[in-house]
Amino acid sequence: MPADFTPDPAREPQETDDQEPSEDLDQVPSAPSTGPSIAPSTASSPARRVPAGQPRQNRTPGTFDNPSKSLKQTWKPTHTRKKEVLKALGIFQRATAEHLWRMLRPGDAHDRCTRDTLNALKDDGKVRVETRLESNHQLWVLTERGHKEAKQLLPGNVRVSALRKLEFDDDGEPVTGEGYDEHAAAVTMTAAVLTGAGYGTPLSWQTEIAHRLPYGYTQYADLTMRAPDAGVPAMLLEVDRVNEPVDELVDKLRRYTDWFELLAPKADKDRERVARAFGGARVHDLRLWSRIYPATGREGYVPVAFVFTGKTAAQRESRMRRLEQSARRYFAGTQYAGGGITAVDYHQAVPVVVTELERITADPDGAAGKVWRRLGRDEWQTLGEALDNPDGDRLYVVQAEQSRRRQKEREAAAREAQRPVCRRCGAKFTDDRWDSIRHYPAEQHRDLCTSCLHEHWEQVQAEQAARRQAEEAAAREAAEAEAKKGRGLFGRRR
Repeated sequence: MPADFTPDPAREPQETDDQEPSEDLDQVPSAPSTGPSIAPSTASSPARRVPAGQPRQNRTPGTFDNPSKSLKQTWKPTHTRKKEVLKALGIFQRATAEHLWRMLRPGDAHDRCTRDTLNALKDDGKVRVETRLESNHQLWVLTERGHKEAKQLLPGNVRVSALRKLEFDDDGEPVTGEGYDEHAAAVTMTAAVLTGAGYGTPLSWQTEIAHRLPYGYTQYADLTMRAPDAGVPAMLLEVDRVNEPVDELVDKLRRYTDWFELLAPKADKDRERVARAFGGARVHDLRLWSRIYPATGREGYVPVAFVFTGKTAAQRESRMRRLEQSARRYFAGTQYAGGGITAVDYHQAVPVVVTELERITADPDGAAGKVWRRLGRDEWQTLGEALDNPDGDRLYVVQAEQSRRRQKEREAAAREAQRPVCRRCGAKFTDDRWDSIRHYPAEQHRDLCTSCLHEHWEQVQAEQAARRQAEEAAAREAAEAEAKKGRGLFGRRR
């Protein structure tokens, strides 16, 4: 099992940059996209964790966001911390100290040590400040030297982001990156708060992954997350700052659906068509996405999450509702056939969840809390609950069994209504008696039940026996009379 990407700061060695790391530190998984991800320590409540240098609300007297120099605790950046910052910037390209703190050290009470680590790396010539955001946070990027080192630290199968080269204006002054897209900051922040909540490690993420479509369009995902240990083998994330038409978000879902339906190379088209017609999960084995992403463990395609941020809460809520109304055909699934069946077939639907960065950072449990809403539902749930399908296959199994039982009951009731009734006693025929008159249509007394039929035949036999006895008695009497008559005539003649 690879070592955790976020070691305990209380136990890590206080190494200098030129020291070699020990063998048990900063090991990384060789295949983060398929193997189990390493969940960092559980994030502390955001109410108790604020970036150092930012005002803390309702602070207890005598406490400070930044530790005083008189405290005994050492905040010297270690070799381990430097490496993890370089690797994170190698994946995400640009990040603030707050992003890196939430992502790499969610157990720290503030981002002081992360800022110190960045400043130490800056002194080493491996990172630089590209710009300062509107929030007054410094935005850090790798230098060419740091980019090369990050490539060496990261596994070969992890996509390394492009180097942000230092540019100069006409006067030879460095360009500070004032044109930085705030969207990228929101993307990194999304990965940071999810990682801090236990959804994988920085190595669980990839940015701007291409999904090429046959009609010449490539749909890029802002983030792809793989956190099987947290119950999410794969998820695609789109970060939206409420600055593009809702129709564009719907088009993204349409293009993702088109990509999920692509056949795998050399897949049998006829088999795929038959599997699609019958429904269920068998069709996914013939699709391209199942060769690239792991099985989701639930019905449907790889889930897509929309993370909204910016503007007002009312505007974000309106945006989520409009997306829900316009994109229903991609996430709603289809109802299973059958009377009394309300279960939904999600196997060829895209599970879509939405959240807000503001909601995540305000929740005491962060991204692990009830801050996710599945489109088509009203309640806010945890991510696992939102991705679950309680009204899907599990409900279908229960309802299908209930439907079969009700059908059997209806058939039994209809059959019972046709069961013959005995003409003599009024009792219903037994199954054997009913089968007998069906199988032997020439049988006599078909309107009598078994008991009455037995009584009838016993009566017939008794009557026949009585007639025989009467006939025999009459014959004997006639014979005796004839004999007496003969004896009397003979006597008179003598």
